[in-house]
Amino acid sequence: MNRTTPPASTAPAPAGAVFAAVESAGAVFAAVDIGASSGRVILGRVTAGRAELETVHRFPNGVKELDGGLRWDFDTLFAEVLTGLAAAATVAAARGERIGSIGIDTWAVDYGLANAAGDLLTAPFSYRDDRSRDAVSRVHQVLEPSRLYATTGLQFLPFNTIYQLATEPTLDGLQALLIPDLIAFLLTGQRRTEATNASTTGLFDAAAGEWATEFLVALGLPADLFPPLVQPGETIGTLLPAIANRAGLPAGTTVVAVGSHDTASAVAAVPADQEDFAYVSSGTWSLVGVELKHPVLTEASRLANFTNERGVDGTIRYLRNVGGLWLLSECQRTWAGEGYRPGLDDLLDAAAALPGGGPVINADDPYFIAPDNMPGRIRAAVRNTGAVPPDDPAAIVRCILDSLAAGYARTIADAERLADVTVDVVHIVGGGSQNRLLCQLTADATGKRVIAGPVEATALGNVLVQARAAGMLNGGLPELRTVARASQQPASYVPSRSADFGAAFHRRTPPAGQSKAPASPL
Repeated sequence: MNRTTPPASTAPAPAGAVFAAVESAGAVFAAVDIGASSGRVILGRVTAGRAELETVHRFPNGVKELDGGLRWDFDTLFAEVLTGLAAAATVAAARGERIGSIGIDTWAVDYGLANAAGDLLTAPFSYRDDRSRDAVSRVHQVLEPSRLYATTGLQFLPFNTIYQLATEPTLDGLQALLIPDLIAFLLTGQRRTEATNASTTGLFDAAAGEWATEFLVALGLPADLFPPLVQPGETIGTLLPAIANRAGLPAGTTVVAVGSHDTASAVAAVPADQEDFAYVSSGTWSLVGVELKHPVLTEASRLANFTNERGVDGTIRYLRNVGGLWLLSECQRTWAGEGYRPGLDDLLDAAAALPGGGPVINADDPYFIAPDNMPGRIRAAVRNTGAVPPDDPAAIVRCILDSLAAGYARTIADAERLADVTVDVVHIVGGGSQNRLLCQLTADATGKRVIAGPVEATALGNVLVQARAAGMLNGGLPELRTVARASQQPASYVPSRSADFGAAFHRRTPPAGQSKAPASPL
């Protein structure tokens, strides 16, 4: 990879500087929203206290075997972003609108390495590559897990950025740009690190809201390895002339920092009407937790493997990663390769018809991170718990959804205990909010009311932060969430069984590691 951009400016663009001279009437906002399996460019319009989203470009995303590892095809990914921005410009122009700004959100932890000239050296590794597993012990020899957690508050995951960086042969003369920051850099020539994503690196001080520079020093990492921090709502820069010309946008079009970790944007758009609530951002992964004002950095929190990630407006997303619908989509992919291609609704209907009380796995076991042969892995995991493995697709789907609901219930209960909060409503946002069976099982397992939606919470949060930066919205997160509530019609689910049902879920769910099957042959 030898894409070259002009050297990055070192002077930060003042927050909102461009918007000061821009009238908001007729402005729409482009949200670049990229997940691990697909990406979209979405136009957002905010009028009369409501937001409307229009997808103008969709594209696939995924990992490939490149240069001896699982990597992202970043050249293709960036080309799709430009195609999407060009489509957004065309749609906006046809309606007499202009794009007021661009915001970018993606998944966390992964990064690209760029040299001083702006060249991206290689395609970025994916967190699904197992290269960082051997680096965990090396990092912990220098920084004990308890010390790491007391500063970063970050959940231990073997693919966290801190462990990935420990595998790099050299970082001299290089900067690490997290994926949304890398895209923003190629659009603007400005190197920044957005704070919500920075908080997932394992090198960020959760209480101070700054880089944990002592950890960079301890690990022998360059002090300027990451660019300066930028907060959601601040301006990153304006499009480079060549980029603007290719996308058909004015050169003054602004790129604004949003909650660039997609979960941060999703949580910003949770349509909550009260301060205390639980959320599940349900997609490829499930991010389950509560929103706090301050991090929880106790040893009990570390042992429970909770994370304290930055949210919009300096909030703390106190959460734990739980397995997600990756398990279901991988099963569908395996079945399709075997010639079995039922519709998802048919699979869910068949799963819903099965009685409860079936086998449950620990859906966030690392055994399920890698792709391929997911049905076989699930059967092996169930067998390892001593239960009878599911023997057909409907039973496997029911096992997955029962397991996810059980994981959600267990995680929410742990969050309430560790953060000393009480919630009576669970908001499920993202793709999983469309899965009626999963939503109902979650209500049953938690014993709490579940509100499902919006599906496009991440894009909505992205757009709302941009609109506020443009002066079209005022106030804090409660005001943004008022707009989110007015912009969709959520579905509501109430527990359909006795209060004992949630307790039964907790008893049936294997603790972390117990459902782990024999080592994967992959």
